[in-house]
Amino acid sequence: MIKIEFPFHGAVLQHRHGLQTDEGLHIEVQGYAPLEAQVKVNGVEARRKGERFFAPLTLSAFRNEVCASCQSLQGGGEHRIEVVWHKESRKRCRVSIDDNIYFLRELWRHKPKDIFENHYLAILRRLQQKYGSKFSCNLFYSTPEHDFDLSQMPDCWKSQFEDNSDWLKFTFHAKNEFPDRPYQFAGAEELLADLNQVREQVLRFAGPNCYCVPTILHWGQLPAGLYKTMYEQGIRVLSGYFVKSGLGYDVNYSMDELRSNYLSNHDALMDMDSGLCFSRVDMVINDTPLPEIVPRLTECMMDKDNAEFMDLLTHEQYFWPFYFNYVPDHEQRMAAAFEFLAEHDYEPVWMHEGFMGI
Repeated sequence: MIKIEFPFHGAVLQHRHGLQTDEGLHIEVQGYAPLEAQVKVNGVEARRKGERFFAPLTLSAFRNEVCASCQSLQGGGEHRIEVVWHKESRKRCRVSIDDNIYFLRELWRHKPKDIFENHYLAILRRLQQKYGSKFSCNLFYSTPEHDFDLSQMPDCWKSQFEDNSDWLKFTFHAKNEFPDRPYQFAGAEELLADLNQVREQVLRFAGPNCYCVPTILHWGQLPAGLYKTMYEQGIRVLSGYFVKSGLGYDVNYSMDELRSNYLSNHDALMDMDSGLCFSRVDMVINDTPLPEIVPRLTECMMDKDNAEFMDLLTHEQYFWPFYFNYVPDHEQRMAAAFEFLAEHDYEPVWMHEGFMGI
């Protein structure tokens, strides 16, 4: 048997994973094969060290096929994979805020002349003005209490939302906070109906420049059979946790264990069949105490597999004093993360644009 160990099938590779020149990204393919076998990688004979093999390869396209083959008196075999070369990759960060609905209910209730009289939006603007942050706010259609939904949102602030659309965008997250895991076993019809319901309302009250395609679904769950459907909707990247629990990996979009394990310690992976890419969330800010913000980001920065793209997530409800799990220093936590990333030249991007923000 022959097997390629590096790179991993679907890996998103960039300059940190090899030597990038005008010719392409030069990497070393590694794997194992029977001791007596002659091994070739894309037609080039590999160097052997015991059962291990090593072969130079230059990636020159966005998607690249890698074929390792072996031949011996006992027979032959091959292992084929495909990987992505992200040629334009550079240090960048994105901020996604899940579970948004309360700030819109508060606007509807109090009807301020200026949207930034709103407690939550005022915080986001302060952070944006200081750090150049960009926020993707992922919306529920209705509040958990069902006392407000997006159809009740007036369009009187549409021009203000449009004026700030260069750093503030809205998109779909779920119909409601409850039930948990609403799309884990959903069909395409249900999911697309909920998505379009939110999209139509955002276009109405905030305008097209404020809307963006989703980059994270509620609870990070989706049947794997719908990856292609998501791609056909213009979605190119979905963020998740890819964490292992007692019952296996979770918040992982129903991805198999092998790839979930890979994503648990790498920035990204592409599902090559659908073209849909998956990103691992580096930090959930509302769950991370202030003294731990910088150490955790530093740990990511020291790892070439996690240093290039910082995917930050938090949740709207923790900003509000009326919420039972209110985080009083939420703004300070975000500021600590943004300041640290700015000091290390991470560029704020929209993850839905280009390929993972570029």
